[in-house]
Amino acid sequence: MTAEQINTIHSGKITWRDKYKQKVLSSDDALKVVKSGDKIVVQPGCAAPLELIRALVRKKEELMDVTVYHILIVGDLPYVQPGMEKHFKHKAFFIGGNVRKAVNEGRAEFIPIFLSEVTLLFKHGIISPDVALINVSPPDEHGYCSYGIDVGNIKTPAEKSKVIIAQINNRMPRGLGNSFIHISKIDFIVEHNEELMELPQVDPNASQEVLAAYDKIGQYIAEMIEDGSTLQLGIGAIPDSVMKYLKNHKDLGIHTEMFSDGIVELVEEGVINGEQKTLHQGKIIAGFVLGTRKSYDFLDNNPIIEFHPQEYVNDPFVIAKNDKMVAINSAIEIDLTGQVCSDSIGTKFYSGIGGQVDFIRGAAHSEGGKPIIALPSITKDGKISRIVPILKQGAGVVTSRGDVHYVVTEYGVANLFGKTIQERAKALIKIAHPKFRDELTKFAKETYHI
Repeated sequence: MTAEQINTIHSGKITWRDKYKQKVLSSDDALKVVKSGDKIVVQPGCAAPLELIRALVRKKEELMDVTVYHILIVGDLPYVQPGMEKHFKHKAFFIGGNVRKAVNEGRAEFIPIFLSEVTLLFKHGIISPDVALINVSPPDEHGYCSYGIDVGNIKTPAEKSKVIIAQINNRMPRGLGNSFIHISKIDFIVEHNEELMELPQVDPNASQEVLAAYDKIGQYIAEMIEDGSTLQLGIGAIPDSVMKYLKNHKDLGIHTEMFSDGIVELVEEGVINGEQKTLHQGKIIAGFVLGTRKSYDFLDNNPIIEFHPQEYVNDPFVIAKNDKMVAINSAIEIDLTGQVCSDSIGTKFYSGIGGQVDFIRGAAHSEGGKPIIALPSITKDGKISRIVPILKQGAGVVTSRGDVHYVVTEYGVANLFGKTIQERAKALIKIAHPKFRDELTKFAKETYHI
């Protein structure tokens, strides 16, 4: 017996380490708490607790009508496969490629909602989870585990759950900010170390023409960004192209729902330092990370980065406190009046509302802010214009025509704010692909009398 154990016995004091040991179980034993009809919330993104998910699915024959809530999770999701629907029903706040077919076939369901309000469903008891499955770092000397690379979408829901099951994983970095949970709040612990999922930025299917379009869009947006601006930058070809052209900028800041590998280099080169931020000066504010081990190693114990729940990060009123806030978001298609569809292709659901409207509205109310919708002028196969006369039948309007300010394609920038329908149509036709401009002009003349 160690001196520490002897002292504990004599003092009658139970330490967090003692509580920790009492809570350790195998994944199969920990998941025995789940019963038919339960509501489960799962830590999403690249932070998914993979061992807990596997254990949940292993006991499927014991379960009926279990509802599983989360936004996009990277990797395989066995509970959405055909034949699993009597055991599990996934309700998605944002649709990833791995659940898209299940949603559109009715084996899973989609909840359209602003990302700033997803966690409020749990905070206000509109959804009351029975079990939370989380993936966290080992505890520090005070007994606090970090939610690591996804704090924003799980901290509030987990801590409103009746039972919390944590996968303690030494591959999870220790993200800082409002990002911790104490061992005393966790009901069951599964010690299982495994690599986190990764989401590289490069699109392997993109043609040279499409890559060139992304590159030109990146140049246009970079020219719109002033020194001292605060940026919302996500993942994908457009944010990556923008960052490539920011290396000569100064004193940029970050306030973003999520970030990826692209910001690491700009921080290391001193371009991003947050020194002129008007909110959380000197800090990168984010909710989660979708990236690779490069980002995970960068954020580990890094004091420049603060993670917060999504109801804070994505609150438009909080976003607007950042002067010169630049929000960069994408779209599937945009019509000649400025209506933006970014969550569906016609009636087929594709992704979700996400944080687009949160940041478009936040940037619009920022002093010197710039809300930007960016998209290539045509689809990857070059056959369809993404600036269209009218949205497809059944397409969802994620960002209304009243919210849209700047639209950017590889052919330029259209500023729609304060413009009439006729002026908007003319501006958007100018940045449409040349082979579709005559068709768009004909429609605009017949319909909007330009």
